[in-house]
Amino acid sequence: MTWAVIALVGSMLATTATAAVKKEKKDKQPQPAVEFSLPSKETDAEKAERMQWWTDARFGMFIHWGLYAMPARHEWVKHFENIPDEKYQKYFEHFNPDLFDPHEWARQAKEAGMKYVVLTSKHHEGFCLWDSKYTDYKAPNTPAKRDLLKEYVDAFREEGLHIGFYYSLIDWHHPDYIYDGNHPCTPAGKTVEEMNQGRDMARYRQYMKDQVTELLTNYGKIDIIWFDFSYPGKGHEDWDSEGLLKLVRSLQPDIIVDNRLDLNDVWGGWDIQTPEQVKVDKCVEWHGKKVHWETCQTFSGSWGYHRDETSWKSPAQLIELLIETVSKGGNLLLNVGPTARGEFDGRATERLKAMGKWMHANGRSIYECTEAPEGFEAPDNSVLTYNPKTNVLYIHLLDYPLWKVKASFMDKVDYAQFLHDASEIKFNNEGFEVPVLKPDVEIPVIEVFLKK
Repeated sequence: MTWAVIALVGSMLATTATAAVKKEKKDKQPQPAVEFSLPSKETDAEKAERMQWWTDARFGMFIHWGLYAMPARHEWVKHFENIPDEKYQKYFEHFNPDLFDPHEWARQAKEAGMKYVVLTSKHHEGFCLWDSKYTDYKAPNTPAKRDLLKEYVDAFREEGLHIGFYYSLIDWHHPDYIYDGNHPCTPAGKTVEEMNQGRDMARYRQYMKDQVTELLTNYGKIDIIWFDFSYPGKGHEDWDSEGLLKLVRSLQPDIIVDNRLDLNDVWGGWDIQTPEQVKVDKCVEWHGKKVHWETCQTFSGSWGYHRDETSWKSPAQLIELLIETVSKGGNLLLNVGPTARGEFDGRATERLKAMGKWMHANGRSIYECTEAPEGFEAPDNSVLTYNPKTNVLYIHLLDYPLWKVKASFMDKVDYAQFLHDASEIKFNNEGFEVPVLKPDVEIPVIEVFLKK
């Protein structure tokens, strides 16, 4: 991930700025720059139906796992430390996740309240977790000696979670991947041009298509494919993004696709926008239209397992992040970086348990929820979410008040209660009367049933 933040945020800002200028000049909504002909074009209603499970879920798990768990110094360690293939090979030869139990992973995800999961089938280092017939650089050829991806799919599917694959467009190991500024290990005394002699990006493009075909053919129904990532110097022409996306749609018509194929201004080129490691100010828009979006976030500053990293978010921060995301109509994809032995970091497990405890009592304010209707302003130090199916509003008390929660929409309230225990909250024209003693809940929630 990491460099994707720069590329993605820049792309989003550019798109937003361009749209604003065009709208000001022409006083009408700008149109996509290119029309991409999909196997079948969807109406907005058809897309909403296809995306409904994802929209209702609101909370998913990202898992970054690969050889980089062994150095345990960030998933970009090969790039950051300029490690050549021959020195990185030791991780391949010693990769043996003997404690890997995907059923335990799935249990922790489900108990945390997550509804779907996305695992790195291949990250930028090029190592594949499955038994791909197009490379030897794969888990079955390590001491693990098996298809780890299949075990993951089977275990999470048994728990009823929706299944996703992350697939890196970048590959620092493949002999045909063209060197550029993001590639590690350009030997001293050699130019990029010299390093690229004999490399053929066309062969690499075919390699990607062959592998994506395996991923979307051999593991049953896959709900999400998460490509990562395009950047200045590598874009849709390098990946043949149009051809790759057509392949994906032909193999899994209902699959959800992220927006990192460099097809941002192409009709049908993506399903979700994916702001990374940022908290957005409002629902994400594309050419002035609200769209499906998901923010991917880490517990700390790294995606892969990082033994010595210390900037871990507290449970309260993580719960607030989830609430804030849903309050702006988005999903949260929260990342775990398992250890090289195949277990979740204990710090991650601790936080997942805390989130699960809160979600057990308050998940109703997250699932199937979105922005509050127009005209509903959040009381001080609180965040609103809203379930349009039930016409119920949720007030998340980030800073627990004394005596009263003042609100401007009291004439619309029919009944109110604390969500965690369904105990009545009295109210009058000024607001809600809350007890002095804060409930034993990380972030208390008032459930407000609105008048019909």
